Amino acid sequence: MTERAQPDLSAPTVDPAAAAAHDSPPAPRQPAGPGGVTLHDVARAAGVSLATASRVLNGSARRVADSYRERVEAAARKLGYTANLSAQATARGTSNIIALLVADIADPYFGQIAAGVARGADEAGLVLTIAITERDARREAALVRTLRGQRPRGLILAASRTAAAERPEEPEPSGQPELRREIEAFASFGGRVVAIGRGAPELRSVPIDNFGAARNLGLAMAGRGYRRAVVLAAGVGVISSDDRLAGFTAGFAEGGGKGVEVYRGGFTREAGWQAMRDALAAGIEPHTVVFGVSDVVAIGAMSAIRDAGRRVGDDIAVCGFDDIATSRDVTPALSTVHIPLEDVGYQALRAIVDDDWDAQAAGITHQVVLRDSTPPVR
Repeated sequence: MTERAQPDLSAPTVDPAAAAAHDSPPAPRQPAGPGGVTLHDVARAAGVSLATASRVLNGSARRVADSYRERVEAAARKLGYTANLSAQATARGTSNIIALLVADIADPYFGQIAAGVARGADEAGLVLTIAITERDARREAALVRTLRGQRPRGLILAASRTAAAERPEEPEPSGQPELRREIEAFASFGGRVVAIGRGAPELRSVPIDNFGAARNLGLAMAGRGYRRAVVLAAGVGVISSDDRLAGFTAGFAEGGGKGVEVYRGGFTREAGWQAMRDALAAGIEPHTVVFGVSDVVAIGAMSAIRDAGRRVGDDIAVCGFDDIATSRDVTPALSTVHIPLEDVGYQALRAIVDDDWDAQAAGITHQVVLRDSTPPVR
């Protein structure tokens, strides 16, 4: 009888997926996850090499056969293993996190932008984290410094930029030099920074034509017969506010408007309410149109007008900018400029992940929307 050789069961099992990538360095030992489960435990339970388990669970670009991927994912679920994001970031140089910096998460403007970023992040398999700057450049710089330690893949700056000094001898706005240094440091480690609106020349930016859109709004208000206007703007140097103020003033004058008064505050509902109170105290003629540089500011102004016993619409007209959902629900409905804010957020995410992203092809348009808060002057 011929004796058949028995396999040596003590010999190590060869993992074809790992053998195909034999030139890759071994994966570093992963720290224990919940319940002390390690990547080694998952690999052992799935019957694959540590390198294969790492490629499946740590999002490697290397291709792993579906059969091995399914075994690894099933073992990870059964053992309750969660990938260590810090270890992934260290190994790759970046993490799968996208950081979005907003001025105020309670402002619907930023909420709609965040929704667009979240949609794009989900498509790209990334995780979105949001930080609030409170429109403070020093706080924004501190947040960028902290986020840099997490090695996010990209950073989206949604809060309004502040213009640099016009002359070299003028001091920069408070906190701006520190913020600029932190952004440069972030980019130097391979992270991509994207600004919404007009940002620094070296940054990718999602373009919003604040000047042109506000100019068209000013033309429309003059076309409805208004000859005097009040603009409720943010502080001098806030780029988006300054662009909207300049655009509205230009368009209003082109259309036959005779005068524009400016009251400054901020981008909040409270700032709009207070600036409108100041304007009312100084005296406002009937059939004056009030332009709040954001819908939130304009809605605050509407409340101040009512508090003063005046009427919004046929007494004092009010218009805004952005077309947040609330602008359609207030009474009377608010005339404004529609900006596709969710698309803006989505394009900001694409500007992070697409190497060949083109700002001019982003397709961010605007449309003047006329509602009952600005009836034609009889």
